[in-house]
This record gives sequence, C-alpha cells and structure tokens, in this order.
Amino acid sequence: MPPLVPNTGRGYNPVVTLNGWTLPWRMNNGVKEFHLVAEPVVREMAPGFKAHLWGYNGQSPGPTIEVVEGDRVRLFVTNKLPEHTSIHWHGQRLPNGMDGVAGLNQPAISPGKTFVYEFVARRPGTFMYHPHADEMTQMAMGMMGFWVTHPKVKNPLIDEVNRDFCFLLNAYDIDPGSYTPKIMTMLDFNLWSWNSRIFPGIDSLNVRLNDKVRIRIGNLTMTNHPIHLHGHEFLVTGTDGGPTPKSSRWYEVTTDVAVGQMRQIEFLADEEGDWAFHCHKSHHTMNAMGHNVPTLIGVDHTGMAKKINSLIPEYMVMGERGMADMTEMEMPIPDNTAPMMTGEGPFGSVEMGGMFSVLKVRRDQKPGDYSNPGWFKHPQGTVAHEYTGPLTAPARFKSEGGQSMPRSQKQTTPTEVKVRKPSSGHSSH
Repeated sequence: MPPLVPNTGRGYNPVVTLNGWTLPWRMNNGVKEFHLVAEPVVREMAPGFKAHLWGYNGQSPGPTIEVVEGDRVRLFVTNKLPEHTSIHWHGQRLPNGMDGVAGLNQPAISPGKTFVYEFVARRPGTFMYHPHADEMTQMAMGMMGFWVTHPKVKNPLIDEVNRDFCFLLNAYDIDPGSYTPKIMTMLDFNLWSWNSRIFPGIDSLNVRLNDKVRIRIGNLTMTNHPIHLHGHEFLVTGTDGGPTPKSSRWYEVTTDVAVGQMRQIEFLADEEGDWAFHCHKSHHTMNAMGHNVPTLIGVDHTGMAKKINSLIPEYMVMGERGMADMTEMEMPIPDNTAPMMTGEGPFGSVEMGGMFSVLKVRRDQKPGDYSNPGWFKHPQGTVAHEYTGPLTAPARFKSEGGQSMPRSQKQTTPTEVKVRKPSSGHSSH
C-alpha cells in the first residue's frame, strides 16, 4: 500500500511496509485510537502458494502502526483466535500493566473478548508488537507487526529521508503441499520470509537516484540474519533501543539482525541499477528446502537413470551437476508449494527464493513514486559478457602450505588392550 499520509494529528514522513499496509486511526478527544483484530488469516506467500496463518486484521504480519512522539495512543485488541492471546509492545516505555505479558501484567484476552491498551508514545524509534501468550504457537503462526514512532521535533540523531521502508523477518516450516506451519520446529525452517512473503513474491524497493533511504528491519525468527545490500554502503542509525550515537556509526554493506532485534539502516542511493538486497545465509534465499537430501555432485547416474526410466519414464536425475538445473527442469511439484529457486530476471533465472529482493535506483523515478520502474537499461559496454579472444594459462594453486604444529615423526609403542570378563564366584582368567 502507498504510504498513509496523516490527515489528522501531527505530520510526519510515513513509512512504506513491504507487501503490507499501515493501520488507519481515528482521533477521539486528542487520543489516537487503533483497532487490532487477532484472527486466522490466509497469506499468499508467493504467487500460487498460500499459507494458513494467524495474524491481525486479515494479514500476517499485521498492519504497521505509525504514531508521533508524545501521542497518547489507545489500542482496542479483539481476539478472534481459538485460544486466548495478548499483545506485547516490544521496546516501548509504558506503564507495567500495559506491557502485555499474559498472567504477569494482565489477564489473557479470551476468545471473543476485546481489551484496551492505552499509553503515551514516549520516545521515537522503531518497535514491534507480538503476543506474549502461548508465544511459541502464536508467533510460529505469524502473529507480529511493526510499530514506528516518528520524532515530534527535529532530532539531532534522526535525519530526514526521502524513502522509508520497513519489514519483519519471519520463518515457517510448511511441508510441500500443505498449508499450516509446523509450530514445533526450532531450527529446520524451509521458508524464510520478509513480511510472510518469499521471493519472487517480495516487493522491490523503488527509489529515485540520490534519494536518502531508510530501511527498518525487525527479526522475530529463531536465528540471526546478516542483511546485505549490493552497490552501496550504509550506516546503522537505529536499533529498537533508539537512534544510535553518531560516534558509533560506521559504513558497512552487511549488518547482522539478531533474534528479537531491530536494525535501522540508511544510505544515499547514488548508484543507478537493480541491486540485490538479501540475507547472506545462503539457505535463507531458498524456498521449500528439504534438509535430508544427499549430495550427488560428481556422481554419474547415466546408467542408473536409463534403467530407472524403463520403470519410471519421467524419472530425472537431480543434483549431480549442482542444483541450478532444477530451475530449468520445471519439474512438477505438489499443489500449493513454491519452487525452491525461482525468479526470472532480464538475463535469465535469478535462482533465488526466501529473503531476497531488489533495490531499484532510477534517475527518472519521480519524487514519492514507489511504483516498479521495470528492469534497468544498462549503458553501452557496462554488462559482463562472453569473451572469445585468446587467453594465457591461468595461475593455479600448487601447495597446501605448512602446519603451525607439525606432528612428531618418532615411532610410538603400540598399546595393547586386554579385556578380562569376570565370572561370578570365580577369579577372572
């Protein structure tokens, strides 16, 4: 959805939620009122692949909540789940009874009931919301959302930007052909997603050349994610603890977002092109992966494949030359399953999935225009291409080198082990 420009209350530069939206509010005697509904949802994670999740207001993650520092906020939360729930306002300073931990700070919200939370947004920054009741189940089912508090006045640590994006990292274990996540999974997830979407079903980030860009990334998965941007250097300008001191910032191209953390990065989009933007854990840029597939690289299946074809005419060997063949074979897969590697670029298959998107920087993109400009038109002579001229012999590796602690060459005396089995009432022999 395009950024929700405020028509009441104090103004600010709104965020754009990748493949998501911002929750509208109403003003009631100076209080910003929001209504969240916790409920089962169907989320299209990629074209042709839908998941049965739990979320808020029809989507997982729920809508982004945007307020201004100093706003008094009132949030009505209605529970349409089959079990009780609550909401924790991750990172917020608020009265203890509004913190949302069921049993500790409040009674749980029973099915069919509505609770109200009310507090002042005391500090600017990027936060999250999620349940603190049956958390393992409800977060594994997709219950989470973003919260952005904009500064009330000019803040020396918060720069103004032209584009402001946000998304949550989340992960699911959904067997091929099924719809519902396996909530007991701790590590072996097969779908790594941004806002419960997987590449190529993730929006590109479309910006104008020389725009100042901010991206807010929250992690509610079970592991860390090194988020990497091509073509630019960025600064980490904020965490869920607030804006970072300028003395602590340095330029990098990858930042690690640990579990339960938020990282806010900013950069000047001063290089035109279509730049990859992704998690740098290679398994996290794949879809519907099986974890028990043997490595067959280098194994010649020619003879075996011929014999198996007499029994199974459409049998194909997979993996003996790597996995890229799978994107070209277009093998049949179970209904409601995303291909493991997919995405078609201007030069062929991109062979990605999961946590991957593209930053599109264009000279002719209009200010405030978030539409997709299509593929980048490369200037003449700036694309890598096949070379057919003469080549000299390349240098090749020749030695393993030495050792820091070489083993002693002296002979050691072999050790002989004798086993004696005692018998009851008798001495052993």
